[in-house]
Amino acid sequence: MFSGPYAIYIIITMVFGGIGMLVSNRLKSKFKQYSKVPMTNNMSGVEVAQKMLAYYRISDVKIVQGKGFLSDHYNPQTKTVSLSPEVYQGRTVSAAAVAAHECGHVVQHAEAYTWLAFRSKMVPVVQLAGRAQGFLLMFAFGGLASGFGGILFQITVAAFLITTLFALVTLPVEFDASKRALAWLDETGVATGVQHEGAKDALWWAAMTYVVSALSALTVLIWLILQSRNRR
Repeated sequence: MFSGPYAIYIIITMVFGGIGMLVSNRLKSKFKQYSKVPMTNNMSGVEVAQKMLAYYRISDVKIVQGKGFLSDHYNPQTKTVSLSPEVYQGRTVSAAAVAAHECGHVVQHAEAYTWLAFRSKMVPVVQLAGRAQGFLLMFAFGGLASGFGGILFQITVAAFLITTLFALVTLPVEFDASKRALAWLDETGVATGVQHEGAKDALWWAAMTYVVSALSALTVLIWLILQSRNRR
């Protein structure tokens, strides 16, 4: 069994993991709810995406059907919008909301949105830090008695700082993409009234998953910094 400071880390991750699961389940519930609300214009997700890209005169981005549930994303390196089958083929409020949100990222990229550019540049180092931080944390606490813990602890804090910064930078990127999507849906009349409110509700819960992730990362980072100070 874990004990001492490392046990506190486990407890923190378990608590936020539970909160994250609740929010994720709520998002899935909202998606299913609005998947039962058809678009009055009968547009599918891919058609919404095509219409939004055409509106912003973006012609160098591919829209493909991906795999999995809520696996939708935009890859700025390949300039590809991947929509899950439910979104790509769906003619519902959920499909329209998600498709427009992902195209919101495309518009951010086209307009050189600062936070998106910053997040994209962070990806390689974040991937490295994310893979290493779990092992670093165990070795840091385990190496304290041998005299190497201090150095390992500082490296561990740096790794968690990188991933936390990435989680925080993700927030304005995601909220802005939803804001762009909702504004476009309303202004063009693709989704108005009750349909627009449904899209807004679904995207709000999607954003909450990123908020929980950021709060979790920030809490762990603050705890690590306090641990570091206590050991000086």
